[in-house]
Amino acid sequence: MNSQNPTIMQYFEWYLPDDCALWNQAAAEAGALARAGVTALWLPPAYKGAGGAHDVGYAVYDLYDLGEFDQKGSVRTKYGTRQEYLACIEALHAQGLCVYPDVVLNHHIGADASELVPASSDDPENRNIQIGSERVIRAWTRFDFVGRGGKYSNFTWNWAHFAGVDWDDTKKAGGVYKFHGKHWDAEVDSERGNFDYLMGADVDFTNPQVLEELERWGQWYLQTTKADGMRLDALKHIRYGFYQQYLGMLRSTCRRDLFAVGEYWSRDVHALEHYLDCVSHNMRLFDVPLHFAFYEAATANGQRDMARLFEGTLTAAQGDYAVTFVDNHDTQIGQALESFVPAWFKPLAYALILLRKEGVPCVFYGDYYGIPHDNIPPAPHLKALLWARMHVAYGFQHDYFDHANIVGWTREGDDMHPSSGLAAVLSDGPGGSKRM
Repeated sequence: MNSQNPTIMQYFEWYLPDDCALWNQAAAEAGALARAGVTALWLPPAYKGAGGAHDVGYAVYDLYDLGEFDQKGSVRTKYGTRQEYLACIEALHAQGLCVYPDVVLNHHIGADASELVPASSDDPENRNIQIGSERVIRAWTRFDFVGRGGKYSNFTWNWAHFAGVDWDDTKKAGGVYKFHGKHWDAEVDSERGNFDYLMGADVDFTNPQVLEELERWGQWYLQTTKADGMRLDALKHIRYGFYQQYLGMLRSTCRRDLFAVGEYWSRDVHALEHYLDCVSHNMRLFDVPLHFAFYEAATANGQRDMARLFEGTLTAAQGDYAVTFVDNHDTQIGQALESFVPAWFKPLAYALILLRKEGVPCVFYGDYYGIPHDNIPPAPHLKALLWARMHVAYGFQHDYFDHANIVGWTREGDDMHPSSGLAAVLSDGPGGSKRM
């Protein structure tokens, strides 16, 4: 039995070059990552996006094209070919690393053809309010995948498989357009009235044909890749009941206990806890409130009460279901959710997720390797903190969160890890003394 602390690495950042050959890089780095203390890699979306070889992966075009077919201007994806992807997973497994691919099911982008569809326009800021009467729009909703020619699945998508879009090609006008006979799902986040719609052609998770196809794809994908789990994108926009059923089906048919962590992007810990209740706690969630606590502490000029840093976080409320992180591809500089933790606070934030017992930490590729696009070097002391998590961060934990600027904790160590145990002291101010 492996008694090592679990540690995930998000193995990509937004601005990787188009020729990054990430699958080959990950395969080559597998041994070094395992020795550094990483136990699992979260890999980026592996299927063809609307931007072909230039696509980060979230503009999903064809779920079955893992870099095998000449579609969207290339055979390979941004990260490599199907053969390289599968070889990468084999190499990671050979070093004892688990693999969690990014799964993006909420939308499709880059349709092959448009269709005339009756639709109503909703207020983008409150999707419960309809603007004007229903009319016919031209929507990009035909996905025929001619380049794949029906291999793996002959299912093609049309407007009936989606709930709406954000573009009327007849009037060349953006908006939020809900198709005739469709409804935004009630079981979604209440931001903007109803946050079912996010982008592109919004998948209709009530359509039986869609559900059948996604089940077929999920089984094919796991059988093909031998992945050990999934990172699930955009949960707040997908009917809450979907993943309760979907993960149960995949675990049953694949006959293994798939790890799952979901992205529910909300600062409100109650929203995260409600979602966990809705899916019967069948996954973990990223602790978004904790990320923002780090960001606030790092930018508050010492005015953030460090003793209350974990208040209102998933780690404090339900630590067994929290995946903790400092930054990710969405929070990095230039992205829509930019809230990048400054370099001076990175060692403190990583100590708070790597050296404590609560949660499963996720290290960001951009902090480990740096982000050349923005001239950002690797985060200070991260490799040392990973070493400490791997070798000494074990045993009973005593907390000393009793000062606004100076906090700390100790770990007693355990018999399974000789010479383990640690003391950690953090300060966001001029310093001082602390007895632990």
